[in-house]
Amino acid sequence: MFLKTLKKTVGTALVATLGLGTAAYAEYPEKPITLVIPLGAGGSHDLNARVITSIIPTYLNQAMIVRLSPGAGGQKGTQEVANAAADGYTLLFSHNYIDMLQQHVENLPYDPNADFVPVARVNYAPIAVVVRGDSEYNTFEDLINAAKADPGGINMAHSGNWGALFVPAAQIMKATEASFNLVPFQGGGPAMQALLSGDAEVTMGFPSTLSALLDAGKVKILATAGEERIYDDVPSFAELNIGGDVGFMHRVVLAPAGTPDDVLEKLAEAFTALQEDKTYKKMMGRLGENTDYISGGEYQAMREGQNAAYKDLVDSITK
Repeated sequence: MFLKTLKKTVGTALVATLGLGTAAYAEYPEKPITLVIPLGAGGSHDLNARVITSIIPTYLNQAMIVRLSPGAGGQKGTQEVANAAADGYTLLFSHNYIDMLQQHVENLPYDPNADFVPVARVNYAPIAVVVRGDSEYNTFEDLINAAKADPGGINMAHSGNWGALFVPAAQIMKATEASFNLVPFQGGGPAMQALLSGDAEVTMGFPSTLSALLDAGKVKILATAGEERIYDDVPSFAELNIGGDVGFMHRVVLAPAGTPDDVLEKLAEAFTALQEDKTYKKMMGRLGENTDYISGGEYQAMREGQNAAYKDLVDSITK
């Protein structure tokens, strides 16, 4: 009788212990998740992140908190996440230029290929060439002709060397043989403020940062990336004989390498569910952004292609 009772007691305790362990692990996330943006306030990543973090707690049962960490062209915030614990509680909201291009132009304090794993590509954004609403430049041709006539005399604000605004600018200069004075700022928001304040004559931007400024007449768009027109009266880069692959930014969520597979799966499930959320779609639509989602695994294949393509790009610009 004693032996039977002992077996039952031990068995019950073991089941309870195993059950507690399973339940505890299944509870990820047990605390808020920090989404680090390696760029400044007011840029398109900041605006997109505010939408994402307002809706995704529904699918994670925990808050997701935005932390802006600009500096060193995106390297400061990126390094913070590379050094963070690989437990799913610190994620990076970055883009393809910081992620895969910078390694070919600078000695980074981290290895983007070894130190990160993609969680999701949230969407992509085509760049637009922007001037103030009262600018003397009314067409892309006006701007390019002026830059050719006065090499380096026109200030173009951008979000950091080899970043999302710098690379298209360099590609445009190469394609048109025009020369701008490229002036770095800590993110797309500060670059746009430089334009509006008169510290720069031209910059670039993405739909989420431009709609309100366009409606208020504060800016004019002279050209947009891609094959097709985004605005009826604005030519595409393809029409202007600038390669159709120029000026596309992929917004990606990355986790530190070594993050457990089931944590990554939980995050992937939440980001996948987010794409079908009606409120999310509506809010992103108001920003002028798409919801063209790609899973982490699919995006990893794209990253590998970007790595090779950006090496060729950098070699062609710097040599």
